[in-house]
Amino acid sequence: MPGSVLVIGSINADLVVTLDRLPEAGETVTGGRFARHGGGKGANQAVAAARAGARVRFAGAVGDDDLGAAAIELLAAEGVDVDPIARLEGEATGVALIAVDREGRNQIAVASGANARVDAALVARAVEAAALRPGDVVLLGFEVPDAAVVAGARAGAEAGARAILNPAPARDLPAGVLEAGVLLTPNGLEAAALTGETDAAAAARALARRTSAPVVVTVGADGALLADGDGIVEIRAPEVDVVDTTGAGDAFNGVLAAGLAAGAGIEDAARRAVEAASASVRRAGARG
Repeated sequence: MPGSVLVIGSINADLVVTLDRLPEAGETVTGGRFARHGGGKGANQAVAAARAGARVRFAGAVGDDDLGAAAIELLAAEGVDVDPIARLEGEATGVALIAVDREGRNQIAVASGANARVDAALVARAVEAAALRPGDVVLLGFEVPDAAVVAGARAGAEAGARAILNPAPARDLPAGVLEAGVLLTPNGLEAAALTGETDAAAAARALARRTSAPVVVTVGADGALLADGDGIVEIRAPEVDVVDTTGAGDAFNGVLAAGLAAGAGIEDAARRAVEAASASVRRAGARG
């Protein structure tokens, strides 16, 4: 049996306005088109992994509002096991306000809401229910608190499962994450913020030395760089017509996790993930 994927991360409602151009600070740009989508990096990654064929369980939290109920329904409709998701009384579901221009570039502002309440106890319950084993993958993100991230990384290490951390938005890596030997998947800007290295390859090598594990740095339309030790493998992305880059990194991480859970090697899984990210930017919305 192939392994399964346990995603520990965020769930949001994405409120998207598509415009001819993005506003400058203090500026109002009118004439946009509005749409609402399911979002949150963790939830997007869970959907991508499920669409790639993985068995996926999601651990996170929403508020006791209509947005939370809709977010859970969307995940369940994709075949994701939503039993570990907590509905927190008195909390609001996370919301992302997204502006997208005609070139597909975006600006995103997030109100974390219930995502900020995801803790080690919630993770422990999800891990126990998942009965993690070697071959499984734990996929983590930085849109939930450090305590949840560290608990997930340690649980993966103890079970012999592969732990992946998408450090977005970038912040200092907790010691518990470094000790667990997670596979990091920052983009170029996040890798620079974590290391001080502006060259993506140098940043990837620096992170690999810190974690003693492979690192994959995504570099937008150029694809990704895989660092394993001091070696670097360049994974080129196919050329596509870009509609909306929102969620491309989430597609990458979800498909990477699915590939590893299916038994693929890291390089093969990363190549498939780059292809998925490239496909994702051809449609509007993080899950389009």
